[in-house]
Formats: sequence, structure tokens, C-alpha cells
Amino acid sequence: MTSGFGLVVRFTLRDAEAAEGFDALVSETLEGIRAHEPGTLAYVVHTVADDPNARLFYELYADREAFDEHERQEHTRRFLSERERYVADVDVTFVQSQGAGVRR
Repeated sequence: MTSGFGLVVRFTLRDAEAAEGFDALVSETLEGIRAHEPGTLAYVVHTVADDPNARLFYELYADREAFDEHERQEHTRRFLSERERYVADVDVTFVQSQGAGVRR
């Protein structure tokens, strides 16, 4: 894949209890993404090995319009408003593909 619109987001969560609530919110949001966002090519959520209160998201969209459509979705708007009670810090990095390798 050599095109698309992507971002990497690191969430630092308030504490272990906040991490549980955040993870539940993410699970609900992922259901909406799978059901309603054909332009979302990848939406991968990671835990961080040495930081149990951090989450790392990798998001890849077909193009900027697909990202904008993601942002307009009810499940995304709910995530964006509800996440504040769990999150201490957010760092967003927009990325552009330079190429990709595929393992077969």
C-alpha cells in the first residue's frame, strides 16, 4: 500500500481503573467502525508492554475523506467525548506511507 491517510495516537490513561473503562469504550467503538466504515482500512489498538496505562492506536484510511467520514460517525463522536474521563494525555502523529511490505 502506497497511499492513504494515517495517524498514530498514543493515549496515556489516568490509572488502571481508567484503563478498564477506556478499553470498554474502545471495544464499543470498534464495533461501529467495522459495521459502518468501509474507508477505514486499519484501526489497530495496542497495549504498551512496559506501560499498562498506555494505549497506541494505528489508524489507516483510504484517503482524507474516509478519515473525515470516520470523524462524523456517531460511535466516533461518542468515543471522542467519553474518552476524556479516562485520558490524562493524548499525542497524535499524522503519517504518510512511504511503502509497505506484505508477508505471504
